[in-house]
Amino acid sequence: MSVLSAGHLFTDVNQGAVAALVPFLVAERGLSLAAAGSLVLAATLSSSIVQPLFGYFSDNRPLPVLMPLGVVLGGVGISLAGVAPSYALILACVLLSGLGVAAFHPESARFANYVSGARRARGMSFFSVGGNAGFALGPVITTPLVLYFGLPGTLFLALPAVLMGAVLLREMPRLLSFRPEPSEAKGKNGVDAPNRWWPFARMVGVVTIRSFVYFGLVTFVGAYYVRELETSAALANSALSVMLFAGAVGTLLMGPLADRVGRKAVLAGSMLVLAPLIYAFTLAGPLPGMALLALIGAATIGTFGVTVVMGQEYLPGRIGVAAGITMGLSIGLGGLGAPFLGALADAYGLPTMMLAVAALPLLGLALTLTLPRGRKPTGSSNA
Repeated sequence: MSVLSAGHLFTDVNQGAVAALVPFLVAERGLSLAAAGSLVLAATLSSSIVQPLFGYFSDNRPLPVLMPLGVVLGGVGISLAGVAPSYALILACVLLSGLGVAAFHPESARFANYVSGARRARGMSFFSVGGNAGFALGPVITTPLVLYFGLPGTLFLALPAVLMGAVLLREMPRLLSFRPEPSEAKGKNGVDAPNRWWPFARMVGVVTIRSFVYFGLVTFVGAYYVRELETSAALANSALSVMLFAGAVGTLLMGPLADRVGRKAVLAGSMLVLAPLIYAFTLAGPLPGMALLALIGAATIGTFGVTVVMGQEYLPGRIGVAAGITMGLSIGLGGLGAPFLGALADAYGLPTMMLAVAALPLLGLALTLTLPRGRKPTGSSNA
């Protein structure tokens, strides 16, 4: 599981790097803001929207090689974006990186399911926290490299990706030993149970709503601190970092809790507390607001791994598709909601937009309460 989580980290570093590169590409290559925004959109579409396709092919013909290949393509693509001589080639490099990210996730989530044994929510949370950390580390790693070496500094991003790909290849025989035999899978993991598409669709609705909340906060918390609370940009970035770090901690805590009290209960509880927490944030000052953001981050991000497990339990015969949709498509759709929230903020102000974000978890809670209980995992953990 440590290898899988590390692979997740080094894959998602490349997603975080895209946003960090945008201001440098605008300044040094003369890209328009629209062109720069198109790069972010291309990264989102290629890394998130197409994940279910990789999951579908993975379910029909498992391809474990997609894990090391995905990490390498993700890193090589983004490393070449800094030295590509034209906008078309920059866009192609970003798309290549996004496809690598998309290829990695469903297959690695499948093996995270295998390795977790009976403690699936705990294992998937440990796997997910690698992605959370990687996304947050992307700008931290990329910005100093570009400041020191210029845009060619992105070439260094290929090195950790290639090394991680080599580690995954070396560990492949060990990872494959966790893959159940067809008869064993049916007997122990319930793969012979029917796929429950309608509950799965409702759960995807919850994940999409949660993603609207997540991207709304990630995109506009900094602006809220600067414009409404009249703080410095440094304090605004610190507040956002607190929220993301708390989300990683929440991910590690909520997985074991979901194994103990149930996936649905943890997801419903997170939706229940988010609305009052976000509303309280709109009334708080900078420092109390930071404390509230820590709780908001834990509640929002902490259930990422839990919902992946729920999806795989609703679709026991399509765990690759389930992972691709819960980790990719629904989160990507949530990201597409950020422009609409921005338009709302332009028209009515950031406080009104935050109130709208606060109302979204109530809809998520209503959908969560319609979900059936997930099947109780059976079998012993061999992780």
